[in-house]
This record gives sequence, structure tokens and C-alpha cells, in this order.
Amino acid sequence: MGDVDEVELRALLDDLTKGTVAMDDVVAILSRLPFADVGEALVDHHRTLRQGIPEAVYGPGKTPEQCVRIVAELLGFGSGPVLLTRTDEAQRKAVVAVHGDAIQAGGSLLWRPPETTRASAVLVVTAGTADASVGDECALALRSFGFAPRSIRDVGVAGLHRLLAHVDEIAAADGIVVAAGMEGALASVVGGLTSAAVVAVPTSTGYGAALDGVTALLAMMSSCAAGVAVVGIDNGYGAAAALARALP
Repeated sequence: MGDVDEVELRALLDDLTKGTVAMDDVVAILSRLPFADVGEALVDHHRTLRQGIPEAVYGPGKTPEQCVRIVAELLGFGSGPVLLTRTDEAQRKAVVAVHGDAIQAGGSLLWRPPETTRASAVLVVTAGTADASVGDECALALRSFGFAPRSIRDVGVAGLHRLLAHVDEIAAADGIVVAAGMEGALASVVGGLTSAAVVAVPTSTGYGAALDGVTALLAMMSSCAAGVAVVGIDNGYGAAAALARALP
């Protein structure tokens, strides 16, 4: 997520007009703007301009060395936040050794966290401790998008009184991500308590017939609470991106 955004692009062109930056330097930057070829990947620097949501680095399937090179490209171009998700221990050790400490949560790493720029009140609600890593991934992604998310943890429907202790905060939110496994019922309950945008994340936790999150996925897609959106299993990052598109 080191893309050049519209503000930076306008500032660059303004500097060119003033003569404080050389034409050759501007050409070099603009030639790299659509994407950069780092060998194993084409890093999309244009995503912020197109979508308003910068590119993230998805860790699975990449070697530690590939993660280091891709993060280096994003850190070296633009000044925005850089997010690496779903990392393993070897990847984390490699990128931190080269690029320095980052904020770490839910297997994700965030460099250059931005100031809070979005006023929307956003919550990340998780059903159980086993769902926390997905919720943490989502919360860190929301932070990289300029939100200041709050987390409500371990409030699954097996002890509904735990959730009801937060009902005022839930009702006051502008956007809520709900992460739950097992039968995924928490999303319907939260969806019925608030007018906020609700994005449900089925997680791969649960016994036997939970089917690694498929049961929760189908239950959330069949929610009796109207208007609940559902992302893929364990996709905390995708839930954060959905709220970022929906909220100011």
C-alpha cells in the first residue's frame, strides 16, 4: 500500500509548474505509476487513483525474499501505508529484518500507519477467541485505510448477554464487521441491532459439520437480518475493504 494518491500526484504536478522539481524526475515517477515489474510480481501503484483503496501484499504463496522485494517497492514509491497480510513466521522475520519494525496483528504487518482521516465509527466484532486473528487482520486493514476501529471480542451467541452489554455502542456505529465461525449466527444478531453497514466474515473455526467455515458462510448468506453483506471465509482484509468502499 505504498501507492501515490491523488493528493501526492497534484503536489508533484504543482512542483513541476513551480519549477521546484525537474521534468525528468516527474517523467520517471509517472512512468512507474501504473505498475512496477519486480520480477515475481507486477506491483500496482495505480490502485489508489482508480479505487481509493491502495494495493496490499498477500503473503501466502510468496517466499520471504519475494515479500521483502515487493514491500521494498511499495515503501520506496509514494508515502502511504504499506500492508502485508497473512504472513508466516519466516516472512515476518525477513521483512522486519530488512524494512524495520511494523505494527503486527492477525498475521499482518503495517508500515507507515496513516493518521485517522475517516470520521465513520467502525467496530470489529468477533464471536470467540478463535476468531480473533481474522478480526485483528480486519482491524489493521481498517487502520491502514484511515479508520480508527474499535474491537469487541468474545461475544458469541452462546452467551448473548456478553453482546448485549455493548448494544449501545453497536447501535451507534456507522459500520461493523462481524467475524464468526461455528454456525455464524452472530452476524444475524448484530445485523438486527443496528442500521449500520454490516459485513460478515465466516471463519474456519468449528467442529465437524462446521466444514472449515462453509456452514457459517451459508448461514450468513441466508441471514434473516436484511442487508448484511458477506465476504469469503477468513477474509478479514476483504471485509475492511468493503467498509472502506461503503463509508466516508
